[in-house]
Formats: sequence, C-alpha cells, structure tokens
Amino acid sequence: MLSNIRIVLVQTFHPGNIGAAARAMKNMGLSQLYLVDPRAFPDPEAESRAAGAKDLLADAVVVSSVEEAIADCQLVIGTSARERSYDLPLLDLETTAGVAVQEAHSGQIAILFGRETMGLNNHEMLLCNRHLYIDANPEYPVLNVAQAIQLVCYELRRAARKTETSNAEPAPYPRQHEMVLFYEHLERVLRLTNFIIPQHEGRVMDKLKRYFNRSRPEKTELGMLRGILTSVEETVERLTKG
Repeated sequence: MLSNIRIVLVQTFHPGNIGAAARAMKNMGLSQLYLVDPRAFPDPEAESRAAGAKDLLADAVVVSSVEEAIADCQLVIGTSARERSYDLPLLDLETTAGVAVQEAHSGQIAILFGRETMGLNNHEMLLCNRHLYIDANPEYPVLNVAQAIQLVCYELRRAARKTETSNAEPAPYPRQHEMVLFYEHLERVLRLTNFIIPQHEGRVMDKLKRYFNRSRPEKTELGMLRGILTSVEETVERLTKG
C-alpha cells in the first residue's frame, strides 16, 4: 500500500529539505519521491541530511511540472497550512491517511507539498482532489516542509498497519491524465456550442475543474460524460452540414 503513495515536493528551495524528506519517508516505509523543478538537486546538502536514505534520493523522479508528477495518479492531495477556499473537501491528517491508504490498494496516490516560503499556489491546488490541513497552533501553524512530511508519513504508516491486507479491486477512478483529456474535450465542446464566448470567458473552466476534482467521477461515469460530449459534437456537426 505505502509503495503506491508518492510524496511530491514542488520547487523546493533548500536541498537539505529534500534530504530530510527522504529520511522521513524511509523511516516510515515510503519510497516514492518526486521533485518538481527543485532549485538544486542533486546536492551534497541533500545527501548529508538524508543520512541512510540516500537510496531514495538516487531513485527520486525529477520532473518539470506538477501535472507530470501526478499524471498516473487517481487521487491527489494538496497540503496547505492556510485554510484557503478551493471548494475542496478539507481533511485532517488522520482522515487523509486512512483515505490514501485505502485507495492505494488500487492505484497511485500523490501528496503534494509546496515551496518553503509560500506553499502550493492556487493553480496547483486546483489540480488536487482533496485539501490536507495539519492541525497546529493557530498562532503559528506553519511547519517546516520536512516536519510536515514526517507527520504525514507517520500517519500513513499507522493507517497502513490498521488496514488488513486484501486483494485490490480494479481502480474505479480515472488517472489524472485521463481527467486532463476530459477537460480538453469539455472545453472544446463548450466553445463549439458557444457556452464559452472568447470575449467573455470568465473562469468557467476553473470552476468546472474544481467541481469535477471535488466530485471525482468514476471511470465508468467519466466514460459516459465523454460519450455525451462526443454526441453533442456529432449533433452540432450534423446540424451545421444540414
């Protein structure tokens, strides 16, 4: 289960935090480390802070965007110390760990951690299905990123130990790259039918993405939605030719 849960660090500034994150992960039995556009990696400071977890650094996957890091994931959880409004379900640490471990039986899970100074931005949170909030002192709720990762990995390990081993069911949820294709299809049809008008686009697609990321259609439901969009395209084409 834990092998299907990846920790994603976004534009980490201090390489020591990458090493500390790797150590925290290995302490708790996690092994997938993804780095999105890190400022400095590889780096001696990262290796020094990793101690006995240098193998995680060696196997770390470095990508240029969050989209690339989560493309094959069925559940994406964004962490933020600020209770910002994303229209996403807000989960505490224990609940998040339980949900992540349960779904890890059937697919890849990503937990995103943002920059040391500003965390995840709004665009990155828009890519997530759930918002993880670590309950801390309200007068000073901001944790060091490596500390936050240690807490999350600890709860994941606890949740995994509580979960009985069972045969995984087929993953019911689409992967993120499938959702990207759906959003592209949806936008194309909305423009075709003039629901989205170039001169007055507003934030239609952002709001729709938030809705679908929050509601998380299953694979079969997404297939139905794609079928509806295709039917609309074909009908418009037929009427246009007629």
